[in-house]
Amino acid sequence: MNADIEKAASEEGEESVAIGRRGAVTIYDVARHAGVSPSTVSRALGKPGRMSARMERRIQEAATELGYRVNPMARALPTGRTQTFGLIITDFTNPVYFDLVRGAERAAGEAGYTMVLAESQESGEAESNAVERVLPLVDGLVLAAPRLDDEALTAISQDTSLVLINRAVPGIASVVVDVRTGLSAALDHLQTHGHSSIGYLSGPARSWINTRRWEVLMEEAPQRGMHIVEIPTTEPTLVGGRDALRRVRAAGVSALVAYNDLIAIGLLRAAQAGGLDVPGDLSIVGFDDIFGAELVTPGLSTIRVPLGALGEAAVQVLIGRVDPGTHEPAKTEFVPRQSSGRAR
Repeated sequence: MNADIEKAASEEGEESVAIGRRGAVTIYDVARHAGVSPSTVSRALGKPGRMSARMERRIQEAATELGYRVNPMARALPTGRTQTFGLIITDFTNPVYFDLVRGAERAAGEAGYTMVLAESQESGEAESNAVERVLPLVDGLVLAAPRLDDEALTAISQDTSLVLINRAVPGIASVVVDVRTGLSAALDHLQTHGHSSIGYLSGPARSWINTRRWEVLMEEAPQRGMHIVEIPTTEPTLVGGRDALRRVRAAGVSALVAYNDLIAIGLLRAAQAGGLDVPGDLSIVGFDDIFGAELVTPGLSTIRVPLGALGEAAVQVLIGRVDPGTHEPAKTEFVPRQSSGRAR
């Protein structure tokens, strides 16, 4: 029996895995309960398909009765795999990530993976630190709208499997959205309502998707005979939108497209507090269609992004269930509400 115990430990590196009233349940407890050797338990639970289905079922039932759970970190010792991946986002407090994280978690759970979540706080340095902390614990990483430069991201991809969300870097797998469909529809809506001078409230300078949205607006607006100007913001938050009101007034535009819904809502509130009528004096369009976009007054017109599908696709690419070369950019959709209307 001692030889069996040593063999089981060397094969799987697993000890205790579930905490019950009497302490940790081990593979040795399961072995005694099922009347088999620890190495047989190790093979049945760690490498199924190597013995009869009847024996595997017997061992699994014993493990279930005792409350045994596999310890992924212990299993990683001999296999080098943790069945865990890391998702790093820019801001925990931004509702834009609610559905994205849920989509990623859904795909992870279906594939038997655990997700570790970390935050970069819109900082390249903090993002680099988060990667360093998470990297030893995971089999791969998903970075949502990363702020690191291409060189740093390429270096990370050489150390682990890496997928980017809303960022394109040569040689690195990514999932992105097609911003043109939603932005074109928003411009058509504004043009139909008599707007000819449009502002773009921009996002972080290091954001790839911010640059992409501005490039599309510069292409599409002139084609409709519309003048467009970029208006910087201090941060991609409610505060950033509020603080942009003075620059918006100085720009003399009748309508705005914001980098995200938080900026748009911050501007909307500041405009109302400053005596402007929305949409009478100023039409506002956000981006993302976050939770709460339709709850403000007036309801925020916005460009909807399929965020849940984006998070799900990123995980599927990471774990090899989807070929990144076959991933089609998700379509965005303009959602008209009461914050945009006819120009005076």
